Amino acid sequence: MIPTTRLLQTFQRTYKARRPWPPNFSLLSQKDQFRLERRYRRRTKLKWARPKLHKAVTIAQWTSAAFVVCYGVFWADWGSEDHLFMPIRNWVKEKKEGFWSMPARLERSPTGDKGKQ
Repeated sequence: MIPTTRLLQTFQRTYKARRPWPPNFSLLSQKDQFRLERRYRRRTKLKWARPKLHKAVTIAQWTSAAFVVCYGVFWADWGSEDHLFMPIRNWVKEKKEGFWSMPARLERSPTGDKGKQ
C-alpha cells in the first residue's frame, strides 16, 4: 500500500461515483443518449450563464442605440436644405429658447406694471 500524505488525501475522492464518466455511448440506447445529452446541455447552460454580464451588455446596447438615434436627429449635419428632422430640431430650439426667457404675460411693461395675467 502506498503511504498517503495530506496532499494526496485532498485529491482523493471521498465518495465513489455511481456511474463511470464519460459514459460509453455505444452501450446506451438512443433514448438514454438523448436524455444524457439534454441533461448535459441544460447543465452547461446553467454553468455558463452570466446574468450580470448579460444585463450590462443589454444596457450598453440600448444606451448606444439611443445615443446614435439622438445624435442623428439633433446634431448630425444632413446638409443645408431641409430634411426629415428639421421640424423636430425647430421644436426643440423653440423649447430651449422659451426655457431661458420669461413668458410674455409676466414681462414688465414700460410703466413698471406687470403685464396681463
